[in-house]
Amino acid sequence: MFKRSERVQELLRHEISRYIQEVTEPRLGFVTITGVEVSGDLMDAKIFFSVYGTEDEKKESSDILHRMVPQIRHHLGRKLESLYKAPRLAFVYDHTPERAFRVSEIINKISKERDRGQEPPKP
Repeated sequence: MFKRSERVQELLRHEISRYIQEVTEPRLGFVTITGVEVSGDLMDAKIFFSVYGTEDEKKESSDILHRMVPQIRHHLGRKLESLYKAPRLAFVYDHTPERAFRVSEIINKISKERDRGQEPPKP
């Protein structure tokens, strides 16, 4: 059985993702909402996100998201009538996708080196 906070987290992730996709801010990079954590009283939410691009593009997208918090909360207040009040939002950059990519690169490199080491000797 799901706790209410888990349902709210998924609902927030979905609605914020949709809202960000609809925004016509050209400087906002390719942003992905990777997760949401809400407090026990549902009044605060950490929104984890990642951005595909350079460090400058990531910084600019992060700044834009932080400036968009009032509009996003307003949107959530209208869309999520089941919540007493839209939670306070804090956007947190999620390094997990970058770390996963790096680990994958390392594993592939080790695998290739191991394969080369197992090749039969050449005449």
